[in-house]
Order: sequence, then C-alpha cells, then structure tokens
Amino acid sequence: MLKTEKEKVVADLVERLRASETLLIADYRGLTHAELDDVRTQLLQHGARFTIVKNTLTKRAADEAGVDGLHEFLTGPTAIAFVNAGDMVAVAKTLSETARTTRRLELKGGLLDGKSIDADAVRDLATLPPMDVLRGQVLGAVVAPLTSLLGLVGAPLQNLVGLIDARIDQLQAGGAEAPAQAEEASAAAEEASAAADEAPATEDEATTAEDEVPAPEDEAPAPEEQPAASADAEPHDETQDEASSPEEPAEEREE
Repeated sequence: MLKTEKEKVVADLVERLRASETLLIADYRGLTHAELDDVRTQLLQHGARFTIVKNTLTKRAADEAGVDGLHEFLTGPTAIAFVNAGDMVAVAKTLSETARTTRRLELKGGLLDGKSIDADAVRDLATLPPMDVLRGQVLGAVVAPLTSLLGLVGAPLQNLVGLIDARIDQLQAGGAEAPAQAEEASAAAEEASAAADEAPATEDEATTAEDEVPAPEDEAPAPEEQPAASADAEPHDETQDEASSPEEPAEEREE
C-alpha cells in the first residue's frame, strides 16, 4: 500500500472514530465472503458500518483521534462495527448471533460510550431489549413518578379552582339583592344615629329633675323655726290687760 493510500485510510479511520463513541470489535477469521457480506448488510440496517481494518493503521488513527482503550483489541484479524447513530443493542445481537451460528466469528470487546468493554459485556448487551423498547421503559420509569407528583399537586389546585368558581357564582347570584341590602343597612344606620342624638337630651332632663328634687327638703326646716304654742299657756285676758294698764291722770277723768 502506498503512503498516500495509508494516509487516506488513517484519515478515514480518524473521522469514524471521532464520530462513533460505540465500537464493537470482532475477529472475522474463517468467515467466507458471503458470510461477511451478510453481516455487513444486517449491521447497515441497524445503523452500523462493519469494516475490516489493519491493526497498525488503526492504532495510528486511534492516537490521532485521542481514543483510549482500543489498542488492546487490535491483535489478529480485526473487523470493527462503527455504531454512530445506530442501535448498539441490535448490532451486538447480530454479532453474537453470527458468532453462535458460524462458530468462526469471535467477539473481542469494544468501546461503549467511550469506555472499554470486554466480550462478555458485548454478549450481555445483546440480551437487552431492542433500543426502542429500552428507551420506552426508561422513559416510563422517569415519567411515572412525575405523573404521580403532578396528580398530587394538581388535586388541591383543582379543588381550589372549584371553590373559587362556586364563590363567583354565589356573588353573581346575590348581586341583585346587594343594593336593597345596602339601602336597609343605610336606613338602620340613620335610625341608630338619631337614637344616639336623642339619648343625651333625656339624660339632661333626668339630671335637671334630680336637681329639683332636694328643694322641698331645704324648705322643710322653716316651720321648725317657729316655736310651737305651749299647751299649758293661759289664754290672753284683755280685761287683765286693761286693769294692768296705768291709770289716767285725775284731771282727765274729771273732764
């Protein structure tokens, strides 16, 4: 292989390694061309490209792409399934099934989301449900608690909205009676105010009456100042008064 061709292959591998965080590596030794073509076709349907690579060029490409953990798998005949946006579970199933049926394809391991995994991990990956089903299960596990939480939070809010609506209906139904009730309240307030104004006058009258009541008590002692006539006193004798009066002069009597 010419230098320019090697550089082109390395550049192509670098691009694939950077675009694919999941790689599944296998030893294809013993497979026929027909079997290899069949594996490639199946993997293409699952979004992966199955490529036979040279270990030396792949190591160079891995170094340039900054991919760690790939060198340990680059021994012997090597074929790499580059999983970019494909279904890595379906790719692992295809490779595991081919290894089981042909008994010539051997799983080496690979990189899963940039982390190195061995052949047993690839087989475990193949036992998982298809990616669509797996995503649905994960989504259901995440959404179920959120749905329960929304139900718990939404119930009090719905009750509150119902109470507010009922109160609005009640206020609207009683809107026609509100003016009459306001007039009655105003009239009652005026009557209470008038009663409050009349109350002090009554109190003043009561006070005046109380002031006038002691007057007879002040006049009562007046009769007491006049001494009462003694029962033993003798009646007044006018004759005695005349007798006791001094005699007139003789000259006046002769005249």
